Amino acid sequence: MPTYETLRYEVAEGILTLWLHRPDNMNAFTVTMANELVAAFDRASADDEVAAIVVTGSDRAFCAGMDLSAEGNVFGLDEGQQPTMEDMVHRFEDPVIVDGVRDTGGRVSLAIHRCLKPVIAAINGAAVGIGATMTLPMDVRIASEKARIGFVFGRLGIVPEACSTWFLPRIVGMSNALDLVYSADIIDAQQAKELGLVKEVVAHEDLLPTAYELAHRYVDGKSHVATAMMRQMLYRNAVEPHPVEAHRVESLAMFYASIGEGKEGVAAFLEKRPAEFTGRVPEDMPPFYPW
Repeated sequence: MPTYETLRYEVAEGILTLWLHRPDNMNAFTVTMANELVAAFDRASADDEVAAIVVTGSDRAFCAGMDLSAEGNVFGLDEGQQPTMEDMVHRFEDPVIVDGVRDTGGRVSLAIHRCLKPVIAAINGAAVGIGATMTLPMDVRIASEKARIGFVFGRLGIVPEACSTWFLPRIVGMSNALDLVYSADIIDAQQAKELGLVKEVVAHEDLLPTAYELAHRYVDGKSHVATAMMRQMLYRNAVEPHPVEAHRVESLAMFYASIGEGKEGVAAFLEKRPAEFTGRVPEDMPPFYPW
């Protein structure tokens, strides 16, 4: 089994708890953590024993942002390059660009975005910079009353990353997104809830139980194949320019669902019994996936 320097990876009752685990450094983000998070999300996505994922931080912080004590370029970038937008298009998977130019947080966000399992952020404390932006591609954010969240990039003379300029306006609206990044304020959990950034604020000791309860509500008794498809359909179809594009995908998805686990779902409904879905993810995804 893979081992991690910066994470704890624990599966119980079908739920993966992914702990950001650098407690002596408030779980500050590093290039190693970025690479391990990408690997962990891809691993979980391909493992049918994982039905849902809860992400939290060890000890008192969620993630205090990038570890700014690293030597050289603290963001892990190669200052000897002079990348262009053409490089970002045509050399996107070139290791030189991947390792030296592409934003490490963005690689994590894209791994979360392509994940086939529901992802819940359980924000247990400080979530600043990448600690805030990495939660945005997660499906739901639940915050401890001790959580503090900040998009503090302007204070450091840098810009938002981790695909957050795509996700944040979709979650809180453009005006609120601009206010959060312009001000670079640290907001508390209740303010985050009022903005729609988090779904719920709970007592600190109730954070993980609440996240686990929600995860089980999302996946218990449900088709894991259908859940995986719904996650990808909503994220992808919501940004298509015309609803006909959603219709194309939904038509194929519904066709294959109706001859697959939909048969068991309908039979269980008619027979007034719990459904027994046996489809596995990703093995039993419909043949047109990924579209």
